[in-house]
Amino acid sequence: MRVLELFSGLGGWRYALGDRGRVMAAYDVNEAANDTYALNHGERPHAKELGSVEPGRLAARGADTWLLSPPCQPFCRMGTKQGLEDRRSQAFRHLMDVFHQAPPDHLVLENVEGFLGSDAHALLSERVGAHGMHQLDLQACPSRFGLPNQRPRVFIVASRGRLEPLPQPDLPPRPIAEFLDAVEDERLFLKADAELRHHQGLDLVSPADRRSACFIGGYGRRFVGSGSFLKTERGIRRFSPAEVARLHGLPDGFRFPDGLSLEARYKLLGNGLSIPVAAWALAHLRPR
Repeated sequence: MRVLELFSGLGGWRYALGDRGRVMAAYDVNEAANDTYALNHGERPHAKELGSVEPGRLAARGADTWLLSPPCQPFCRMGTKQGLEDRRSQAFRHLMDVFHQAPPDHLVLENVEGFLGSDAHALLSERVGAHGMHQLDLQACPSRFGLPNQRPRVFIVASRGRLEPLPQPDLPPRPIAEFLDAVEDERLFLKADAELRHHQGLDLVSPADRRSACFIGGYGRRFVGSGSFLKTERGIRRFSPAEVARLHGLPDGFRFPDGLSLEARYKLLGNGLSIPVAAWALAHLRPR
């Protein structure tokens, strides 16, 4: 596959793609994301707002596949639920216009469960059907892939070729202990007043547990509803960015640029992919 990686973030789709193809170009307006992408993949995404990219510019990249994770806030449980009316859907709407003019052979989109049944889902399905392409609407969670993390997501797979749903693995989640840092970061422990104030609402897990809640982009700032907190002998702490990265299936060599704040790291991870699940979605495009 020759891929356009749209809303590329830290490069999760590129990790999931592996040797199935190569990325012809990646796009993201977030400079912290582009710094992280460049550090890990050796190439820097185009810092271009997708809502203003000319159709001919995308077509000139020579790609046959679009991989994209558009902003989820218009569709998520704690978001605005304004769908296409949300300003953060502007780029997606523009891409659907581009798709209508010059569709790729394949597309895989990842988003939150609320995307299903939304006006954006309806628009994408209309565009796919207008070009006689096949479509699968898939739902999957990394907890079925051996990862102790609950991150249910939707994957829309479209292709000119026939599509058949693949079985999901049913691997038991491994213990959280296998994903933890060897040395704990002192900055991650909650202060006594914060622990007392938020204790009742925290999603608390221990190293022996095989479950953690979905980590969102606001994990570095919020307490309740942002992800799990770890109970240790020394107290309660946040998971480190490296630990969250492992829970998302990112490889051991993945790293952030020096000097990138904790909040920025959590935000990038919260907007990222579960790599094994994304790879499973991509496997639906295997040659037949």
